[in-house]
Amino acid sequence: MRKNKVDIITLGCSKNLVDSEQLMRQFKANGYTVEHDPKKINGEIVVVNTCGFIGDAQEESINMILQLAEAKKNGKIGKLIAMGCLTERFLDDLKRELPEVDKFYGKFNWKEVLSDLGKAYHNELSDDRMLTTPKHYAYLKIGEGCDRTCSYCSIPIITGKYHSRPIEDIEAEVKLLVKRGVKEFQVIAQDLTYYGLDLYKRMALPELIERISDIPGVEWIRLHYAYPAHFPYDLLRVMRERDNVCKYLDIALQHISDNMLKNMRRNITKEQTYELLERIRKEVPGIHVRTTLMVGHPGETDQDFEELVAFVKEMRFERMGAFTYSHEADTYSYNHFEDVIPQETKQERMDYIMRIQERISTELNEAKVGKILKVIVDREEPDFYVGRSQFDSPEVDPEILISKEKELKVGEMYFVEITDSQAFDLYGKIVD
Repeated sequence: MRKNKVDIITLGCSKNLVDSEQLMRQFKANGYTVEHDPKKINGEIVVVNTCGFIGDAQEESINMILQLAEAKKNGKIGKLIAMGCLTERFLDDLKRELPEVDKFYGKFNWKEVLSDLGKAYHNELSDDRMLTTPKHYAYLKIGEGCDRTCSYCSIPIITGKYHSRPIEDIEAEVKLLVKRGVKEFQVIAQDLTYYGLDLYKRMALPELIERISDIPGVEWIRLHYAYPAHFPYDLLRVMRERDNVCKYLDIALQHISDNMLKNMRRNITKEQTYELLERIRKEVPGIHVRTTLMVGHPGETDQDFEELVAFVKEMRFERMGAFTYSHEADTYSYNHFEDVIPQETKQERMDYIMRIQERISTELNEAKVGKILKVIVDREEPDFYVGRSQFDSPEVDPEILISKEKELKVGEMYFVEITDSQAFDLYGKIVD
């Protein structure tokens, strides 16, 4: 066990990661050595930032806590602290079942970690953080919570109502990060498109993105987790007009069958979804749409699934993921539907739809061979430099493997000619 060292382990989404980065900055300000997801966990203090979204994520979080509890028992680590979404949702149960944990904090009271350790929380550093990402990109959280009432989702139960951050605070954070060398911002929230309604009584996302794009040094802005109902169409104008706003939109559609959209309480119809996608692609030529789809929600018939399959084939999404329904306690679906579709059927449906998407992705990538893309280099590996275009978000999207004919700098942007492709990767060479 290393004295004065804090290990922070983040599970779940990039919104959790931002919380961890802010906590790391506070520990550093109090004189601790801080490591994120270290290869060797041996800190005097270990903090697990948990995920509680669906069953698999909850299981992963609990297994990590149990693993660390064993390390604590064996004297390899000191204090064990758990925070985040899982602890927010199941605080009393966890306290009862996991007495090995020294202290539990929820999703929003983790700032008390410092005071409970006899240390100061530095309010002047509240928007500052230690980046865990490569220094050229960062996640930018613009809001917390969610006001939507999707039937299957536990996020509003965990995080409560939507809270937008003031535009001025976000601008200040972006300027600070630009000074440190950040060029690319992944703008995140549980629901980007709701931004501003609570604070300004209007959908302010288009204005926010314009103001961020005006900040010198911001080279790419990428948008994650838009909601399809009541979409703020002025955002498309901003994406079209601003060169540093990536032609990329992450918008979770979940399904296309009217039956399922109603059961899921998505506040949108099949016809409206088609109209939305048509308008997005028409107003922002070349845009890459990323979406996620859910299979196996209670009430999903074979016909509903066939509609979803036809939708995927027709829309040919540039980026798509799928997941199986998870029956989460206290959600509307949990209280109003029985989880009657066998897990085996859910898995078969997901596998089938992802096989279709793999073929689509292969064809779309093949069409990029011969094209020249602006690419940011994320890292160097033995045989390639690895980068991404404006159409690729870190960790979830295809990468571009660049031949090592020339020496490149990580974090710099280059023009790359695409020379070959696979289903989920592209190959390229630097253009003179």
